Amino acid sequence: MINRMLSMALPMALCSLILGGCATTTNLDPENEVHYDASYDFSDKKKIVEKLVTPLITQNNIPPQSEKPILIVYPIVNETSEHISTGGISDDIRMKLLNSGKFRLISERQRENIQKETQYQQKGYVNPAQRIAMGKQLGAEYMISGTLRSIRKKEPRQWRLSKSERIYYSLDLSVTDLETGELIYADQAEIAREASRPFIGW
Repeated sequence: MINRMLSMALPMALCSLILGGCATTTNLDPENEVHYDASYDFSDKKKIVEKLVTPLITQNNIPPQSEKPILIVYPIVNETSEHISTGGISDDIRMKLLNSGKFRLISERQRENIQKETQYQQKGYVNPAQRIAMGKQLGAEYMISGTLRSIRKKEPRQWRLSKSERIYYSLDLSVTDLETGELIYADQAEIAREASRPFIGW
């Protein structure tokens, strides 16, 4: 009897291992919202950037000038407890502002590389007629900065078949006049989400 049970259990265990080891890959449309849990994901980034940058493009939150205003986007500060690549948010903000055709942008992230290349050219390795002239870089007139924060709330311990979690995210974005130090624009994008999952499952 024991041998018969073992002979039946072994094939079943092998099938479970084979089926469990198979992986599937599916392409997702970045335009569609897909959330597997309550945490921040790529769908949230687009929504946040759209909400905060659109007023800068469509309204005169930055005073109009005879020439395009020169902006610099500083890295978004991550004050959440999660490892979120806020550099992607900064890049999307910069790209959307630049593609609007209404602003000139300076890349804060490339300053070190620009300095490195300029110093290299000034050391005599480059034809003097082709060297980058010093002191001709654009100066930013307005600085864009922001902070991403979150609040996480879990259900208290109790007997239940599933557990729920709520997470609130907020991204505060501001524009500062670098000459006067005046804060000329501030806005906030918020995302609140609740997710629940059973205690037993895949």
